[in-house]
Amino acid sequence: MSVASSHRVPVTLVTGFLGAGKTTLMRHILQNVQGHRVAVVVQAGGPLGNGGEFLRKYGMEGCGDEESIELPNGCLCSTVRDDFLPALESLLNRTDPPEHVVIETSGLALPRSLLRAFGAPTVRNRVTVDGVVTVIDSFAVASGRFEDKSASEDGMSMAGGPSAHENPIATIFEDQLSAADLIVLNKTDLLDKAGIDTVEKAIKLAAPPSARILRTTEGKVDPAVLLGVGAEAKADLGNAPSVTGVENPVFGHDDFESFVIKVPEQLSVEGFLTLLQNVARKYDVLRTKGYAAVRGQSQRLAVQGVGTLFGTSLIVPWRPEPTVWGVL
Repeated sequence: MSVASSHRVPVTLVTGFLGAGKTTLMRHILQNVQGHRVAVVVQAGGPLGNGGEFLRKYGMEGCGDEESIELPNGCLCSTVRDDFLPALESLLNRTDPPEHVVIETSGLALPRSLLRAFGAPTVRNRVTVDGVVTVIDSFAVASGRFEDKSASEDGMSMAGGPSAHENPIATIFEDQLSAADLIVLNKTDLLDKAGIDTVEKAIKLAAPPSARILRTTEGKVDPAVLLGVGAEAKADLGNAPSVTGVENPVFGHDDFESFVIKVPEQLSVEGFLTLLQNVARKYDVLRTKGYAAVRGQSQRLAVQGVGTLFGTSLIVPWRPEPTVWGVL
C-alpha cells in the first residue's frame, strides 16, 4: 500500500449477477474474519431483496436494515436501498471506524458506475478501493444465461461478443466481469471438471488480463484473500464510463420486472418447489427469494432460487403473510 493511501480505509466492492452467491460470500467473510473489524454494507434490491434478512438467515444475528448494527463478533452490518454513500460516511464518522468495508452491490448494478461514487468529496480522501470482487455463477454461464443472441447468431461466444448487447443480462454481466480484480467462480460443484474448465476459459477471454480467478463452492474463500486484493488505485477506472455508457449506477431496471406474490400454506416442500420450478421455467424468472408456510411445520420455509434451481431451509422466527419475491 502506498504512503498516500495508508491512512485510508480500504473498501472492497463485491459484485455479481442475481443469484451468483454474493450474500453467501458475505456470510463467509463475517464468520471468518478472525478478530478484524469489518463492516458490510448490503445494497438491497427488489421488494424483498433484503440482504440483512438473509444475512440473519445465514447466522449473522443483528444485521439490520437501517443503522449500522454491531454484530457479536465485533463487525458491523447495514443494509441500504439505493445510495451506499450515506452508510459509508456513517461508518467512517464513527469513533471506532472499521478496518475494512465490504460493499455488496445489487445484482443489477454496474460496478464501473458505482466506482465513480468513491470520487465524492465526502469520502475520496478517506477510503481506497482495495479491489472489485466479481462473483460468477459458473452453472449459469455454462447454461448460456449470459450469452447475447445477436452475438450467438454471428457465431461469437459470450466472451467475444460486442459491447452493444441486445440482451441486457449480457450487458450487465460484461460490466461486472470487466471491472473485476478478483473473480470468484462459484457453484463449481454443479459442473464436472471439463465444464468448469470451459467456463473458466470463456471468463478469461472476457476478464481483465490481471484478474485472478478462484474456483469455489458456497463462497468459501479465505477472507484474507478477498480483503487483500490490493488493487488500491481504481482512480482511472472510477472515472471511466461503463460498457453501457449509462451514468445511473443501477442499470437496466426498466428491462427487468420484479414482483411479490402471497402464497397460501403449502402441503409439502417438494410440491412447492415443483410449482416454483414450473413458474420459473414458463416465465423465465431469473431470481426468487421468499418464505412460505408448510403444513405440519412450526418453522417458516426460506426459499432461494436462480432460474429453475432452488434451495430451501426451515428457519425461525415465523412471520405472517408469507411471500415470494421474483425478478424476470
